Amino acid sequence: MNEMNTQLKKIPNGHTFPVSWEGTLPEPSVRTAEDLRGVLASPDCASTGPVYYMYRNVARSTEDRHWMNERQIRFDITVIPSRDLCGEYIKTKGHYHPDNPSGTGYPEIYEVLAGEAHYLIQTKDCSDIVMISASAGEIVVIPPGYGHVTINPSLNTVLQMANIVSSRFSSDYQGYESRRGAAYFEMITGKFVKNPMYPEQTTMRFVKAQKPADGSDDISDPLYHLITKRAHVLDVLNYPEKYESLFRNLCS
Repeated sequence: MNEMNTQLKKIPNGHTFPVSWEGTLPEPSVRTAEDLRGVLASPDCASTGPVYYMYRNVARSTEDRHWMNERQIRFDITVIPSRDLCGEYIKTKGHYHPDNPSGTGYPEIYEVLAGEAHYLIQTKDCSDIVMISASAGEIVVIPPGYGHVTINPSLNTVLQMANIVSSRFSSDYQGYESRRGAAYFEMITGKFVKNPMYPEQTTMRFVKAQKPADGSDDISDPLYHLITKRAHVLDVLNYPEKYESLFRNLCS
C-alpha cells in the first residue's frame, strides 16, 4: 500500500479533490469532456468541462528529478473524479506507445493510489483485448505493444493513480481517435458495449492485476520507492527487450 499523505487540490469549478502525494505538485494538465467527445459511446454527448487531471513529471527532491532525467523516465499522478459521461463511466482518452529503437514497444507501470481502476488494454490488431481490474495498492504493467484506456468504474469514488514511463516518446492518440475509442465501452449500467468501429468477432478477456512473472518483488513496491531506491528494474521502461520474462503471463 502506498505511504503518501492526502492533500486537497482545488479544481477550476471551485471544488476540491484529494491527491495522495507527499510533496509539491505542479499545475495539472486538464482533460475535458470536449476532448473525449470523439471517443465516447455516445458521439452526440453534450457533457462539458474538466473530467480528469494529470500531474506530469513529479518528483520529491531535486536529486530524484535529476536521477529520472538522466534515465529519461517520468513519474506522474492522475486524478479521475467519478462522473457519468452520457451513460458511460469516466475514462482517459486512450493511446498507444511507439516502438523503441530495438523494435519493442515502450511499456508503462501504474499503481492505484485510491479507488478502483479498470485498465482496458488492446493490441493494435485487436488479437488481444483485456480488461484488468486493480484496487488501491495494486500494480499494473502495460506490456509492450498494447494501447490502454483507464476507466473509473464508480459514480461516487475518486480514482487516483501513479505511473512511471519513459520520457523518450510522445503517445499516439490517433489509433483511438480514428476508431472513436477503445474496442469496448464500459457503461454505468455495468454492461460492456462493443465499439462498432471494430471487427465483429472482437472479444474481451477479464483479469485481475497480477505480479510480474519473474517473481521480482521490486516491481510491486509503491512505485515511488523504485525511484528512491534507484531501482535498476526501471530500465525496463526504455529497454523492454531485455526484460521479456517480466511481461510473461501479465494478461493471462
